[in-house]
Amino acid sequence: MKKLVIFDLDGTLLNTIADLAHSTNYALNKLGYPTHEIEKYNFMVGNGINKLFECALPEGEKTEENVLRVRNEFVPYYDIHNADDSRPYPGIPALLSYLQSAGIQIAVASNKYQAATEKLVAHYFPEIHFTAVFGQREGVNVKPDPTIVFDILKLANVRKEDVLYVGDSGVDMQTAANAGVTACGVTWGFRPRTELEEFNPAYMADAAEKIKKWSFNDDILIRIIMIRQVKLQ
Repeated sequence: MKKLVIFDLDGTLLNTIADLAHSTNYALNKLGYPTHEIEKYNFMVGNGINKLFECALPEGEKTEENVLRVRNEFVPYYDIHNADDSRPYPGIPALLSYLQSAGIQIAVASNKYQAATEKLVAHYFPEIHFTAVFGQREGVNVKPDPTIVFDILKLANVRKEDVLYVGDSGVDMQTAANAGVTACGVTWGFRPRTELEEFNPAYMADAAEKIKKWSFNDDILIRIIMIRQVKLQ
């Protein structure tokens, strides 16, 4: 039984690729750079937005100065449009409700900048209580550095062995390994299954429903629900 499940955001809880692509293309176009097809962005995201912009810029233009120029155009636009086309993946709202009902703590660990991470989680999952919602924060290294996981563990007050970390990319699998927690790769996100398999996660999920089995025993959950119902009578 796990006491805490940590989720990546983009590609794991939410399909955000279209809004990320449109916003990056807006910034690139504004600065006179060529844009990219939406599907190309699947392999640009996951390491924070500065890395996204570096990948999106053409060869010879990938300077720190140009990355900051793109960022300055991207952030105001994305702050307005980051929920235009983004949606939870199938089964995710039900999974989060299930974990919450079971008394399992839930947290988010994302490389998306903090303000957007908080906004999207609050917008799409208003009924869920998260122990922590952490994105990219100033002065904190991005994933696969394990600091974000360690910060969540302190707030949740749980041991590493009681944690399941769920993500859709090699970065997430590395983060779990670096933090010493159990990894679950999901195949519905931005990266191919083969990328996840390279890191040998303990679990691989093709549907959100499967994560229930690895985080909690159904028989125990049924007993807990029955006990709570009796107390309410």
